[in-house]
Amino acid sequence: MTNIRTAGEPTVFEYAALRVVPRVERGESMNVGVVVYCRALDYLGCRTHLDERRLLALDPSLDLEGVRAALKGVDAVCCGGERAGQAAAEPPGRRFRWLTAPRSTIVQPGPVHAGLTADPAAELERLLGLLVL
Repeated sequence: MTNIRTAGEPTVFEYAALRVVPRVERGESMNVGVVVYCRALDYLGCRTHLDERRLLALDPSLDLEGVRAALKGVDAVCCGGERAGQAAAEPPGRRFRWLTAPRSTIVQPGPVHAGLTADPAAELERLLGLLVL
């Protein structure tokens, strides 16, 4: 039996929230983005939204330029190409795994979750609204 997917049929996708952790010792974080990966549709995308006022309420000395730069780096890796640096030649799945690997930087990925969708780009927008906005 062949596994042929028809257009509009739901398929598995994975996602992780991106969060800013201004001061690790306080354990506070704020979601600022979402990364979505769908292997079956060869899709990798991310969306971010930075509520600077809320972030500065957590830490008035937060380096917002550093946070913006880190989020631009996430976007570059998602898009691939020259902007992605060393990750440029990697397939979307490897780039997703790299983006969601645990790290102790100011911008951190949350746990990876899975779901079903027929439209990963629409799912990305839905998750941004649900988890970030």
